[in-house]
Amino acid sequence: MSDFNLSAHGINVETIVRNPDVSTLYEEAIRHEPGTTISDRGALIAYSGEKTGRSPKDKRVVRDPQSENNVWWGPVNFPLPEQVFMVNRERAIDYLNTRPRLYCIDGYAGWDPEYRVKVRVICARPYHALFMRNMLIRPSQEGLANFGEPDLVIFNAGRFPANRYTSGMTSKTSVDLSIERQEVVILGTEYAGEMKKAVFTFMNYSMPAEGILSMHCSATADPETGHSSVLFGLSGTGKTTLSADPTRELIGDDEHCWSDQGIFNIEGGCYAKAIYLTREAEPQIFDALNYGAVLENVVYDKADHHVDFSDTSFTENTRGAYPIESIENAKIPCIAGHPTDVIFLTCDAFGVLPPVSKLTPTQAEYHFISGYTAKVAGTEVGVTEPQATFSPCFGGPFLVWHPGKYARLLSEKIQTHGANVWLINTGWTGGAYGKGQRMKLSLTRAMIAAIYSGELAKAPTERDLIFGFDVITKCSGVPSEVLKPRDTWSDQNAYDHAAKKLAGLFQDNFTTYRDGVTSEVANAGPKV
Repeated sequence: MSDFNLSAHGINVETIVRNPDVSTLYEEAIRHEPGTTISDRGALIAYSGEKTGRSPKDKRVVRDPQSENNVWWGPVNFPLPEQVFMVNRERAIDYLNTRPRLYCIDGYAGWDPEYRVKVRVICARPYHALFMRNMLIRPSQEGLANFGEPDLVIFNAGRFPANRYTSGMTSKTSVDLSIERQEVVILGTEYAGEMKKAVFTFMNYSMPAEGILSMHCSATADPETGHSSVLFGLSGTGKTTLSADPTRELIGDDEHCWSDQGIFNIEGGCYAKAIYLTREAEPQIFDALNYGAVLENVVYDKADHHVDFSDTSFTENTRGAYPIESIENAKIPCIAGHPTDVIFLTCDAFGVLPPVSKLTPTQAEYHFISGYTAKVAGTEVGVTEPQATFSPCFGGPFLVWHPGKYARLLSEKIQTHGANVWLINTGWTGGAYGKGQRMKLSLTRAMIAAIYSGELAKAPTERDLIFGFDVITKCSGVPSEVLKPRDTWSDQNAYDHAAKKLAGLFQDNFTTYRDGVTSEVANAGPKV
């Protein structure tokens, strides 16, 4: 405990637990949070209540004259009048002031000291405090003593709902960002991931404003040469699996920035999916979920507190949050030089895209904005074909500027620093889902290794007549016939039909973004 107060933020609670250590937070959680417990491997098990995932439709950004022309308004960034933000802010502070004890966590977003953002989290749950202690970069004792005023404050009153009769509220959940006040207010959701992504959303505004590219990606580095690479990919594309490479140093698994000096991780920890987790499949993540980590919404055996990662009865979105230092091959500090390779991962269930292709900077802008993957057919009656999914910049829910802003920054940095750009299909080959088969992980790993070694930068290519990019036709450890998708289909006319259909889906999706890019980028996609 401390005599520290938060009166400058409107908080007047007598007991404020400021920047506690892990043991203190465990003690606080066990004493004051019913249902919280400890796993047989030492992780804190906590529950987020009704909400077990993010609420993207309840994310709002204050429409302020100073920033409104910069924000990409629409389904990602719902505008919120400042007066309504202040109502929600006061509502959150009033709730926090009724709590017998609060928790304050101070930390940094961004490992590069030149660009780091000082973040303060004020919350009522020890589980939330431990989560953000893990996810932010932890200052030294000297850093905490001289922390000063924060650049971003998060008021997490998640247990207390928004008033649905307040103008602009569509539910009892509201996650509100004021760019000018540099504040976030959370009401009506106790899902811890809202805090993490609120920080990322703030960084997605502030960093591009300084010419720094913020990225929803993983990043690794060669331990001998120091050369780095970044991997983008939506859920199910293999980003986590491929970045967990024992031959590489891990810079980070989710959020990064690319500045004029190189790349740096935004976060101080990892927030990994825990569903179906096994030590055999993902030993680094499994071993990191021990003392100090948070296990969120998992099912465990009450007799011995052993966690059943295969039990989805509570939610499929079970998670584990742990400091990045828990990963043995993490590169600390999480900073590296300019990437030599930028990799876009897609799981193409149509079986059309080549296993590995090389993109020009202009094509990179197009495919970055597209953020494509395809999911297999669902269980809904009548749905028998793969479903295309597009998420701009591979992180649509967290963007603030128009996607073209991030794509231009990416293209500029690719050209300035001579990075290669690759599109890798980890999805289907020999036909679409149901007829073909999933690309073997061993083959994808061989392609990634050939990228890292520099082999593919010199490999022969053939131009794809529909998609326009250069298809790699020779790669060590990969049969040549696999590299040309049309040749893997028994019915090549069927391939042509599927390829044109997918090209049309790309074109239809990109109409949303044409006004924010150059004509060259708008025309860099596939041709039907």
